[in-house]
Amino acid sequence: MKKSTKKASSGVRLLAYLKPYWKRLAVGVAAMLAVTLINLSYPYIVGVGIFDQVLTIRKSQALLNLAVLVALVIIVSKQFFTFLQNYSLQYVGQRIVADLRFKLFQHLQNMSIGFHETRRTGEMVSRVINDITLIQSSLSVGLFQTVFYSAELVGIVVITFYLHWRLAFLAFIVFPLAVLVASRVGRLIRTMSRLAQEKTADLAAILQETLAGIRIIKAFTMEEQEEDRFRQKNEANFQANLRSVKASALLTPLVEFFFLLAIVVVLWYGGREVILGKLTVGELIAFFGYIAMTTSPINRMTQQFSLFQQSFAAADRVFEILDQEPEIREAPDAVVLPKIRGEVVFSGVSFAYPKGEVVLSDINLHVQPGEIVALVGPSGAGKTSLVNLIPRFYDPLAGSIFIDGHDIRKIRLSSLREQIGLVPQDPILFGVSIKENISYGRVGATDEEIVAAAKAANAHEFIMKFPDGYDTVLGERGLTVSGGERQRIAVARALLRNPSILILDEATSALDVKSEQLVQEALERLMKGRTAFIIAHRLSTIQFADRIVVLDQGRIVEEGSHNELLAEDGLYSRLYNRWLKDTRKRGDIGG
Repeated sequence: MKKSTKKASSGVRLLAYLKPYWKRLAVGVAAMLAVTLINLSYPYIVGVGIFDQVLTIRKSQALLNLAVLVALVIIVSKQFFTFLQNYSLQYVGQRIVADLRFKLFQHLQNMSIGFHETRRTGEMVSRVINDITLIQSSLSVGLFQTVFYSAELVGIVVITFYLHWRLAFLAFIVFPLAVLVASRVGRLIRTMSRLAQEKTADLAAILQETLAGIRIIKAFTMEEQEEDRFRQKNEANFQANLRSVKASALLTPLVEFFFLLAIVVVLWYGGREVILGKLTVGELIAFFGYIAMTTSPINRMTQQFSLFQQSFAAADRVFEILDQEPEIREAPDAVVLPKIRGEVVFSGVSFAYPKGEVVLSDINLHVQPGEIVALVGPSGAGKTSLVNLIPRFYDPLAGSIFIDGHDIRKIRLSSLREQIGLVPQDPILFGVSIKENISYGRVGATDEEIVAAAKAANAHEFIMKFPDGYDTVLGERGLTVSGGERQRIAVARALLRNPSILILDEATSALDVKSEQLVQEALERLMKGRTAFIIAHRLSTIQFADRIVVLDQGRIVEEGSHNELLAEDGLYSRLYNRWLKDTRKRGDIGG
């Protein structure tokens, strides 16, 4: 797994997502500035305009009426601009988060199989849902509120310095102290928040594992043990979040203390200036109004600052994934693979999983178009690893793989995988209709084609027993149907795809005898005229193969037909006789 070069900070990278929505952002910012100017006008209008000019100096009812009318117009205007500001800016924030969530999902789709095999599903779900939600709370509201309140504070500083610069200086001298405290506590919040998010991901991983394995848990009566495991992780998550909450709770009172101190200073020095005749009562009222106005922005900005630290920690985790590059990548000059005959050649291929031992060594294998090849060997011999190299789920450490003479590393991945069909031991079906699951192999297939594929897979009969037939929506992972039925839907999916190369990985090993017969019939139809690689522990299912390749400790040790290998009295013969003995004991076959 490769990491891209060092990137800018997460906050800066989030701001880059604003660019496509700059027009709507401009509308929101313009409305925000209008609201800011209206808010800044209130204390001056009341203190200097109404109190000093209208009520104290001129004492005019007409002017008072006019002032009230102007105030009403300003109030109505503010509500309009507030709506425009909130809607426009929240739209931009929500849109950015939606884009980021989709980009993360898309990136996860494009990552290599090796990446997913080393990551917990629950952790990835946590990053797409929980971490993005934390970012959303900042981007949709927090960022723009912070800009709004910052603009308001700048306006307050300018106006108060205009009214009385000495008084303003004393009032705002606490700003640097407040910023220093906020930055130090903010770093602590970010650290604690990242730890809390990691604990939340641990919790999500356990939840996902537990729900996915609920049958095993119940079968082994492990409910209490799983509850204890969840309780421990839940408590760790609580403690981590509590530390983050403590740091966040500390920030607001610390910052607010400095600004309450500023109000006390203004009260003392401002009152003194009024007594000395250097400041009017109206100006002092306006000044107090502006200082009071700082309370809400300071509190909100302090809270948002705390939230930003949590969001930046979440963004760090999101960009950590986005910065990962797939191990399996197309060559710059990769070409589209034309319709193939199905010739597959392994030339000196060796392979090892990341940070693992070598599992395949110097594999040389030439498979002719339309040939059915069975791969046999003890567990860990490298059978699945070998077939996983064909669709480039992994790349070999050494050697090359050719399909119809094309080096697969020089072929467009999509055009390669479009011509390969996979039927695994535990097929994954999605929580959509049976029709959509079958057509997953070829989007846009007609109903007639889907039904024909289902009939060929021995699936049509049981599908029609459902009230909604092919429109029946399957449960999560298709667990609402039996293992044999899932397998036949998977075969129908492969048939509809019409691949030139088939990979059947233990496709019947988990089925009962009756289901196995139905699936085996479907597989035989599926393999007809196609190159096929079969992995099976039930050796009765591979006796018809054109060739059996026996692997042991990552090497090919035997090749030949079923009868030829039995006659050699080698590893295959021992495996077959052991399987035959075990099968007779279970009574699966007559003896």
